[in-house]
Amino acid sequence: MSHSPSLPDRPTLDLDPELGPSERLSALKKHYAEILDVHEQLSKHLETIQERRADLREEADQLQRENETLKTASLYVATIEDLSDDGAVIKQHGNNQEVLTDVSPRLRERLEAGDRVAINDSFAIQTILDVETDARAQAMQVEESPAVCYDDIGGLTEELRDVRETVEDPLVNPEQFAAVGIEPPSGVLLYGPPGTGKTMMAKAVANETDATFIKMAGSELVRKFIGEGSRLVRDLFELAEKKEPAIIFIDEIDAIAAKRTDSKTSGDAEVQRTMMQLLSEMDGFETRGNVRIIAATNRFDMLDRAILRPGRFDRLIDVPSPDQTAREKILSIHTREMNVVESIDFERLAARTESFSGAQLASLTTEAGMFAIRDERDTVRMADFEDAYEKLAGTDEDVPPYSVYIQ
Repeated sequence: MSHSPSLPDRPTLDLDPELGPSERLSALKKHYAEILDVHEQLSKHLETIQERRADLREEADQLQRENETLKTASLYVATIEDLSDDGAVIKQHGNNQEVLTDVSPRLRERLEAGDRVAINDSFAIQTILDVETDARAQAMQVEESPAVCYDDIGGLTEELRDVRETVEDPLVNPEQFAAVGIEPPSGVLLYGPPGTGKTMMAKAVANETDATFIKMAGSELVRKFIGEGSRLVRDLFELAEKKEPAIIFIDEIDAIAAKRTDSKTSGDAEVQRTMMQLLSEMDGFETRGNVRIIAATNRFDMLDRAILRPGRFDRLIDVPSPDQTAREKILSIHTREMNVVESIDFERLAARTESFSGAQLASLTTEAGMFAIRDERDTVRMADFEDAYEKLAGTDEDVPPYSVYIQ
């Protein structure tokens, strides 16, 4: 803490009666100069005190705010589950505890079921919170019309047909199922190596049916706090219902639907609660109208049997790595907008890229274009593809084949 400087001594005037007029005047002038000097020192001293006073006032205000904060009771987030003459049924976030509480008249007219509110330790509603949209915006990718069509997918004719029968037909021709007297398939699970076109198939079906495409990674459903994952699953299906016709695509579903173990950790328990909520939503899937669900995984062997039973995923579709013919088709698709010379031998490229997935083939064409740009050319040659292959093949030498993971 800084200290104020000491006050200057007050100047005194003691004139000798025997002094002459000139000497007396000189003594007075000297005394006056001393008075001015003291005045200047006192002014500086006053300025220092005022600055210190302002600092102390700001510090006092801050301490007062902190004190008020400490005296204020903590508030908790809850959701209005139901409203009745007896009050409101609220569910506190985190522990999912449901409580019937009174509602003040000033809030009663503004409250609706589903509203988020802040409650105190006595479960009394203190205020109405804004609509929660951050979690959805961060975790869900919504595309009104994905820019992917069936022609953008190469080598997956049978797999695409199965997906269309499961997802597209119930949305486009529901009367066919009614005429036959069967319920449409509730969902389709795509499994296979990474980069083989699982997401592209889901986007293509959404585009061809003019359905909203809602994508969520399974890892995003694994939340930090108890109950958040389950709530996000409910939000996912509620959002799809509002956006119908809609297609829900859950990527990396193995993150929340892995085989259950005897682990007692809170993390594993929360993942299992999230999976139970997903199973519950899928069991009520037939009541959701024009909403279809597609899921994808690279680790089919890890999935719990409960998620695989009929009624949840009626179609399990293996999406394999592309064969020779499929690789040629994929290469032609990814180069149709490129300025390539006519001598490109796609058959030879397809033969060399036996271990490549569709995503790797797309990367190959991009890398070939980069070699052309590096040489300041506007056409892509066969040599560029050869160089691109050598570069990409060298990065995957230590990656084991997909078959290692599913043994």
